[in-house]
Amino acid sequence: MRPIVLLAALATAPRLLAAQQTADSIHQHGDTLSRRAVQLDEITVTAAPANREDPTNTTRVSGMTLRRVPAINPYELLRETAGAEVHDQGQGPGFASDVSVRGFSSDHGTDLALWIDGVPINEPVNGHAEGYSDWSLLFPQVVREIDLYHGPTSPLYGNFALAGVVNIRTIERIQGASAQLSGGMYGRADGALLTGFDHGRTGGVFGVRGMREAGWRPGGDSRLGQVHGRIVHDLSPSTSLDAGVELYAAGWHSSGFLSLADFDAAKYDQVSDPTDGGFKRRAQERVSLRVLTSSSVIWRSTAYATQGRWQLFLTTPPEGGVTEGSGSQTEEEDRRYGFGATSALTYAAPNAEITIGTEGRWDHARYENYGTVSRGRADTRAQLYARQLSGALFVQASADVGPHLRIIAGGRYDYSDTRATPIGSTGTAAGHGVASPKLGALYHLRRVGDLYANLSRGFRQTDGVIFDPTLAFITAWAYETGLKVDAGPVNATAALFRMDVSNEQTFDPITAQSTSGGASRRQGLEVSLRALVTPALAATVDWSFNDAKYRRLVTEAGDTLSGARVFNTARHVGSAALELAPAAAFWHLRAGVNVVGPYTPFAAPGVELASYGLVNLSGGVRLGAAELQLGARNLLDHRYPELRAGDFVVPGQPRSVYGSVRYIF
Repeated sequence: MRPIVLLAALATAPRLLAAQQTADSIHQHGDTLSRRAVQLDEITVTAAPANREDPTNTTRVSGMTLRRVPAINPYELLRETAGAEVHDQGQGPGFASDVSVRGFSSDHGTDLALWIDGVPINEPVNGHAEGYSDWSLLFPQVVREIDLYHGPTSPLYGNFALAGVVNIRTIERIQGASAQLSGGMYGRADGALLTGFDHGRTGGVFGVRGMREAGWRPGGDSRLGQVHGRIVHDLSPSTSLDAGVELYAAGWHSSGFLSLADFDAAKYDQVSDPTDGGFKRRAQERVSLRVLTSSSVIWRSTAYATQGRWQLFLTTPPEGGVTEGSGSQTEEEDRRYGFGATSALTYAAPNAEITIGTEGRWDHARYENYGTVSRGRADTRAQLYARQLSGALFVQASADVGPHLRIIAGGRYDYSDTRATPIGSTGTAAGHGVASPKLGALYHLRRVGDLYANLSRGFRQTDGVIFDPTLAFITAWAYETGLKVDAGPVNATAALFRMDVSNEQTFDPITAQSTSGGASRRQGLEVSLRALVTPALAATVDWSFNDAKYRRLVTEAGDTLSGARVFNTARHVGSAALELAPAAAFWHLRAGVNVVGPYTPFAAPGVELASYGLVNLSGGVRLGAAELQLGARNLLDHRYPELRAGDFVVPGQPRSVYGSVRYIF
């Protein structure tokens, strides 16, 4: 499709329903490679959807699918729909859970880069976890699509894209308004109001949301308020402006860990410390500009600002509480703000394309850590300011060599300078650079599919750099080969991967010690399937088989982990679902399962927990302008650990039933 034709199409942007239908469609693939010369349907540099014809493994989830699963939080959305491994920390909204891809433990999401509409969410110079990724900023009702990139294959993403990237795109414009009210077990109530407009050259979406939950264990309540806004305006036939804002505030109390003995005895009413809890505030603002300078050249830029503050009181073994000993807690406070920008220029020829761009970011944080008893400060562990200035240059070129072969080559160079200044003391600073080459090839096999291979390097900043800026990056060389099959109503992918990690780091939540300087290897198989079994029945499968082991690592406590399985990861994880939704019917049904294979907990070398699966069921009916939905999570009421550290467990939520009504005005 010619760029000028795409530009003309922008003048009549799709309505919300059309966007959802497009997102849910199955990709059709011919006997030769076909592509769009320039990706014009997104303004932000890093928000464009992944291309099925690129030599990478990407899982796409539509907004409609996300709205049909009975998830309890944003992390659960990816667990149920994309087969990601999730270990809920059991705190509340604002306290980031663990998301693991390809056997990376991703403590608080630190190994996985999260971007929303071109804005990076991972928090640098964070004393709790470097790259802390709070997914509570995700407003579920406005999500159009989510792409999960497996591996560090895209040069558009740098820091924290070690295991991969989660790229979220929100709806650009809608007409009218809708209201949604949800409720369910354990005192959960969730309400959202969405409105917008579409005037041709200008469109927008605005939403507000509130949630509260009493918690399924004593003292586990939470609440959240959220605002989303986005406006898109065509300044001229060749220039478009896009502005957005995301705000949320959350507070919670936490039931904390259970001892292993209490978990085995199903004594879920035990509370580690009734004063555990916290709050989180987060805001971000974005402006993006797209300029089509000719029929083959496009320039895109995004600038953003972020602000945040959180405070938490956390009891972790062996610090305190009824089941944990001394009665002491950790108090942490984080105040931060930052600015950033990304800009890229793309030139497209009939069978080739090149993008050259730059990225810059500046973050400032004040971090405090105290030892407390019942929220009274007993000792000071850390008080400091930190700032990080980072920049990158990136390039990606792709070319179709004949009708069947596509080559993609590129990379990026990142440099970051970090300064840490303890309050009342002299600061220290250090800078580090890292090169990340990317290379891939895809060969189209007539009537079969696409055979592809890629080589890439990823990295992330090391935990503790806020205290010691001299710490080097964690890096990984990634190797992948796979087959993509697109045959009418079916598309499937099978990929073999291996990742060799240098400067490996592991965190022990019991001793609160991090160990760096080791090496590890992840390797395995990923399979995915999207199929229309009949015009009314769709099937999805996402599964990953992982062999994740430390090759060389000795902890600060002297434990030798060489050859042991990587903490907080499972041998295999996955999700599968069947969805029945006849085109002319007023109802739909969805049955799904997510499975976690033998799981290796924190701080327990040689221990593996048994596999488990959770069954989820949901369905809905349309009654005029209203849509009613009922869902059950963990339908079989299976007892399972969300997270385990040593002999302490965060138990998973038992069977829970939720219902919602959505009315379109």
